[in-house]
Amino acid sequence: MFRKILIANRGEIACRVIATARRMGVVVVAVYSDVDARARHVALADEAYPLGAAPARESYLSIDKLIAIARRAGVEAVHPGYGFLSENALFAERCAEAGLVFIGPTPQAMRLMGSKAEARAAMERAGVPIVPGFHGAQDVDSLVEAATRIGFPVLVKASAGGGGKGMRLVTTPNELRGAIDSARREAASAFGDESLLIEKALDDPRHIEVQIFGDAHGGLVAFPERDCSIQRRHQKVIEETPAPGLSVELRRALREAALVAGRAVSYLGAGTVEFLVTGETFYFLEMNTRLQVEHPITEMVAGRDLVEWQLRVAADEPLPAKQEEIASHGHAIEARLYAEAPARDFLPSVGGLDHWRAPPESRSLRVETGVREGDAVTPFYDPLLAKIVAHGEDRDAARARLAAALRECEIVGVETNLLLLRAILESESYGAGRIDTRFLPRHLDLILAGSDAPGEAHETIILAAGAAAWLASLRAERADGAPWDASDAWRLNGAARQKLCLGLGDRVICLALAPLPKGAFRLERANALHHVEFETRSRRMSLRIDGVERKLSFVAREGGFVIIVDGRNHALTIVDPLAPPHARSEGDAALAAPLPARVTGLFASVGESVKKGAPLVMLEAMKMEIALSAPRDGRISEIRRAVGDMVKQGERLIVFAEGEAA
Repeated sequence: MFRKILIANRGEIACRVIATARRMGVVVVAVYSDVDARARHVALADEAYPLGAAPARESYLSIDKLIAIARRAGVEAVHPGYGFLSENALFAERCAEAGLVFIGPTPQAMRLMGSKAEARAAMERAGVPIVPGFHGAQDVDSLVEAATRIGFPVLVKASAGGGGKGMRLVTTPNELRGAIDSARREAASAFGDESLLIEKALDDPRHIEVQIFGDAHGGLVAFPERDCSIQRRHQKVIEETPAPGLSVELRRALREAALVAGRAVSYLGAGTVEFLVTGETFYFLEMNTRLQVEHPITEMVAGRDLVEWQLRVAADEPLPAKQEEIASHGHAIEARLYAEAPARDFLPSVGGLDHWRAPPESRSLRVETGVREGDAVTPFYDPLLAKIVAHGEDRDAARARLAAALRECEIVGVETNLLLLRAILESESYGAGRIDTRFLPRHLDLILAGSDAPGEAHETIILAAGAAAWLASLRAERADGAPWDASDAWRLNGAARQKLCLGLGDRVICLALAPLPKGAFRLERANALHHVEFETRSRRMSLRIDGVERKLSFVAREGGFVIIVDGRNHALTIVDPLAPPHARSEGDAALAAPLPARVTGLFASVGESVKKGAPLVMLEAMKMEIALSAPRDGRISEIRRAVGDMVKQGERLIVFAEGEAA
């Protein structure tokens, strides 16, 4: 076994590898970019070396820097994690040239399966069913001709890489050329390879995959299949194993097809063969020549540590188990917690993690994360915050355990998909196993989960908690106990009473607070009276309203509080009713960046009149492209940024002529 390895990655996968390596007595070296200097994976590693600037091309994608650090640190092997260089054959070759073991498949297998076009051809030769498609010439006319011949709808897909990057669904011929251009830009940015292929888009298929593992001694095994159908932007959101509702015959056929695919390329290490399934028919989709994000669910049902298997196979040991020893016990489900806004087309969210509380781990619940409270979510990398993984004796038990764990998650500082994950798990369709790749588009109500205003009972709880948090902050500010520092609203000739106005959503609600003995207070709102008692410890609050007690959390922020009730955040602002109204800002006549990003395209010029919906700016952030369009008709008076510029969240990019605001 290796004495010392380098992890050429960051975030939760780096932390995951560190956990197994440490258990096995292997010394771990981490790397970090400037913005990751205090990241969790850096703190967990035995050693950590700087890579340079934050952009991935200057840090985690720099082969020269990684090889130099590996030599300097004296490691024997390199674990690439997933993403970044994990499926880069050149990186594997450079490691070998430097005398380092690459913990992954051979460069030959990576090149063959890393190219979707070549992989399709190889699987076709091996007899594995493939989706109708085209993987030939790369000029636009050839791609357009192929799409027309295959018939719409089609998928335009990056040949290299995966994770939905460089993938576009095209339903009409008019969309095709723009989709090709956009997919090429995103593919070049994410994988350094802009080559594309065209595939027929199947009607509502399921996305089923099989984990395989091979060694250098002829061993190859397949694990129980995983269902990864619930996706947004072609990226997985919830995965589970075994896949619900499949026949015994289909499960066996998928496993055998995956083994055929592995044997066709003499596969070494961890890999995943992905299929599209319609009814009892399946088609090869792609093969990921790395460990998958969702590998924990396989580990939980199979009772195997796949990272340990990676290390042992890379050290030239045989597989720790034979095919007949691979069994499935119970059911496991994984939910991916992202920093993003589902109600705004899953736009990534950046900012500081002001508050982060995860559910406690156990033998049946895993929390895999690369972040800690106080960390910053930046625009440079994937917005994955954590994976919450639950195991149960059956699907219903795993589902209930995961839903309960998600209710315990608390995050303040960035928007997340937490409420969406909870809504999916608790939905009748998911419970019945009616899932496919169109699940979310068909259930838009789930995407908007939590966007409705709280009911009257919940609103009372929120306001009472906000008032209690405000009173607690006033008490904490008392410096020396002088009478004029007291926060009990005492007055010379009248009942003690304080007025507090709180902003909740788009409303301002004014309350009257009257102090009572032992720190309690009476809350008056719209002629309703409530007796409130509370205790606070750190950010936890025990709140009793008219004798009914609840536990919740609160986080103080500039100008107010975030109250977390039943896992849902409610922002309250402290409002000065005498403050003057805000003046109209230039932002009323400008198009602003919704998040920090890099400008990759400008599609208008100064003086040009544009129509509502016209594409104006293309941004790139968190390994994805974000198109900004004109929300109304207008004439452009100023363009403040150029292609290649980095922009801040809220920065005005395009200004419209006065009176013609878009």
